[in-house]
Amino acid sequence: MSLTAASPSPVWRSAAGTAPSPATAPAGAPQPRAGAAPPPAPSAEAGAPSGSVVFEQLGKVYASSAGPVAALADISLQIPAGSIFGIIGRSGAGKSSLLRTINRLESPTSGRVRVDGTDIATLDDDGLVALRRRIGMIFQHFNLLAAKTVYDNVALPLRVAGWRPAAIHQRVEELLALVGLSDKHRTYPARLSGGQKQRVGIARALATAPEILLCDEATSALDPETTHAILQLLRDINRRLGITVILITHEMSVIREIADQVLVLEQGRIAEQGEVWKVFGAPQHDATRALLAPLQHGLPDDLQGRLQAEPPAHGGYQRILRLGYTGEGGLEPDFARIAQALHSPVRLVHGGVDRIRGHAQGRLIVSLPGTVTLPDFVHLVQGPGAIAHSIEVIGHVADVEHSL
Repeated sequence: MSLTAASPSPVWRSAAGTAPSPATAPAGAPQPRAGAAPPPAPSAEAGAPSGSVVFEQLGKVYASSAGPVAALADISLQIPAGSIFGIIGRSGAGKSSLLRTINRLESPTSGRVRVDGTDIATLDDDGLVALRRRIGMIFQHFNLLAAKTVYDNVALPLRVAGWRPAAIHQRVEELLALVGLSDKHRTYPARLSGGQKQRVGIARALATAPEILLCDEATSALDPETTHAILQLLRDINRRLGITVILITHEMSVIREIADQVLVLEQGRIAEQGEVWKVFGAPQHDATRALLAPLQHGLPDDLQGRLQAEPPAHGGYQRILRLGYTGEGGLEPDFARIAQALHSPVRLVHGGVDRIRGHAQGRLIVSLPGTVTLPDFVHLVQGPGAIAHSIEVIGHVADVEHSL
């Protein structure tokens, strides 16, 4: 049985999303409670992929003592099925409000949300129950039941859905193996680390084989090492099970590590959206640039203090340049080749280049001897086959032995 082969009603899906015939369904497959029909699944529009989300001119207004507060305005976008989609913004930007409209924990004031092509505002109570079983959710603070073991926390949604004990046991065993907690069945949450608690939360969210997993600041309470491990787990789940992962965060480092696409929210509106490597490489909005600032490499303080706008009148000097790499070329800087062509050293002073989804991007601060003409250098780094997309002269430094 595959890890996607479970659902709240007696339908089992393979990893490819197809339903096997009743003859091939595993023994002990979950059945609805005696005398009760399972909630009807929302009908999707023809051709809508499983796990897709579409927002159409979405708006959300909250009432307050000071008057109406617009949390979201004119949000229109598509989240592809099977993708990892990041939503980022500063506090109060509307991230949580937007995320919670997907499973209708929040109802929009205007516009529509479509899940698998279905306008979820049209669902009745039974349809809403079925929808929420197809959408898992994990939280910053885990929300585990302290009086229940790891096993019972994961089993809870299956018991609520009326699964048989044998099917529950099989499913929980699978899920705990998936998240790396096979040896923690009888452990209580108080004896778990923060990372282990979040793994339990992930297993619980996957219990009913959802098509979509919502992550509400899921790593904000974790240390960097644990954050990396949880993000790797989420990416592995996305790859193995094909689940759409939608996460909100205020940390660009999280988006960089895991997301395929990103939406930047600013005061409830879309500031910027696109593939992560493109948004990181060439941000178009001030809000995006502000969020990226902690990841950027600025000029070291000691060098900043020696920087001059114009070259020194006497003696040798180094020209200090900032090179920008957006990732469009996919290549990495080759300073050995450049130095050989110039017959002069080009030194890396500060900065770094990351690879995001196979695209090399970042900012480098380099020193170039004043004897080298700038056009010659520009030709090498921006000419045919070159990879720098922007060059900025940020100043000059007088030659001092071992100065750079």
